[in-house]
Amino acid sequence: MTKPKGFEKPAGVRDYLPHVVDKLRRIEHKVLECMSSWGYRQIITPSMEYYDTVGVASSTSDRKLFKLLNNRGTTLVLRSDMTAPIARVVSSMLKDEKLPLRLSYHANVFRAIEEEAGREAEFFQTGVELVGDDSPEADAEVVALAISSLQAAGVASFKIAMGHVGFLNGLLGEIIPEEVDLQEELKAVLLKRDYVGYREKIEGLSLSSEQKERLESILRLRGGKEIGERAESLISSEEARNSVQHLCAVWEVLEAYGVSEHVLIDLTMLGDFSYYTGMTFEGYASELGFPVCSGGRYDKLLKQFGKDIPATGFAIKTNRIIDGVQGIRAEQPLPVLIEYTKEHRVEALSQALQLRTEGRTVVTRLMQRVEDRYHQGVDTNEQGNNCAVSTLQGKYEKVYTYSSPI
Repeated sequence: MTKPKGFEKPAGVRDYLPHVVDKLRRIEHKVLECMSSWGYRQIITPSMEYYDTVGVASSTSDRKLFKLLNNRGTTLVLRSDMTAPIARVVSSMLKDEKLPLRLSYHANVFRAIEEEAGREAEFFQTGVELVGDDSPEADAEVVALAISSLQAAGVASFKIAMGHVGFLNGLLGEIIPEEVDLQEELKAVLLKRDYVGYREKIEGLSLSSEQKERLESILRLRGGKEIGERAESLISSEEARNSVQHLCAVWEVLEAYGVSEHVLIDLTMLGDFSYYTGMTFEGYASELGFPVCSGGRYDKLLKQFGKDIPATGFAIKTNRIIDGVQGIRAEQPLPVLIEYTKEHRVEALSQALQLRTEGRTVVTRLMQRVEDRYHQGVDTNEQGNNCAVSTLQGKYEKVYTYSSPI
C-alpha cells in the first residue's frame, strides 16, 4: 500500500467548508429548536461504545461497524446509529425517570463502506426517541414531528411513506408459512424497492395462481386511509390484521394534527433496521430519490439493556439535506472591518469589542501605513479626529479606519 499524500483523506469521509458548515449548523439549530418545542430534551452520547453492548445491539451488520481496541484490549466500536446508545442510557442512567421520555439528538455516526463513489462512512443525523409509550398516538407524534422537522430544515416538498413490519410478516406467514428463508428473500427484495425483481421472484415460485396474486397485490397497497380496507380483505392472520388497524389509528391522529396530506400508507415498507417491530416510515424529498428521514417502532431493543419498555423514533439524514435539497439558505451578514495603525490600536480594538457585544461580526487589520487602508476613501464620513467610516458593497458592510490625519 502506498503512503497517502498529504492532502488525501480516507474514503467515505469529507471536509466541510465554511459555507457548508453554515448550512449544517443552521439546520441543526432549527430542527433541534423544533424538537424542543415538542418537549424533546437533547442528549449527547460518546462516539465510542463497547462492541459487546451497543455494537451487538445495533442493527448495523458486523462488517459495517468500525472496530478498534483500547489499551486494555477491549473491542470498541464507533457508534453506527444513535438509537442503541440512547437505549443504553435510558436503561441505566435514566432508568428511574418518569415515562414517557422524549429525547432528541444531533450527532455524527459511522458505518464502514465499500470504496465506491457517493457513499459516506461518517455522516450526521438529527432525531428523536419517544420511550415508554406503545400507543398509536406515540407513533403519530413522531411522524408528525418528522414532518415539522423537515419543514424546519427547509425541505419544502416531501412525502412520508408509512408501513408496518407486522403486516408483511403476517401475510407471508399465511401464504408461505414453512418457507422462512423464502420469506426473508422476498422481504430483502422489497427493502431495496426492487418491485420488478419481486414480481420475477414470485413468478419463479411453485405456488398456486391465487397465492401469487395475493403476494403481488401488496405492490398496489399504497395510498390513504382506504388502503386499510383493501389490505384487510387480503389477510386472515391476527398479526397482519392488528398491524393494519394500528396504521389506520395512526392515520386518524395524523388527520387531527392536520398533516395527513404529507403521508401515504405503503404496506411494502419494512424499514432498513432489523430492530423495528411495528410501524415504520421513510420521508422522501421531491429533489431526491432516496430517503431524507426514516424511523419506526422498536419495542424489543431496550430489553437487551435490561429495560423492557416500548419505544419509537426517527432520524433526519442531515447530510442528504445539505447536499441535495435547496432548503435553508445560510446567509451570513457581511462583517465589519476595523483597520488601524499601531498608535491607534487601543481605541480600534475597543470599538471592535463594542460592536461584537452588539452582535456584529468584526474582523481587524493592522495597517503599517495609512496608505494601506482598505477602503481608499470610498463613501467616507469622518467619525472623529482619528476615525473614518466607509460603507461598501461587497466583502465588508463597513470599514472603520483608525489613523492620524495625513
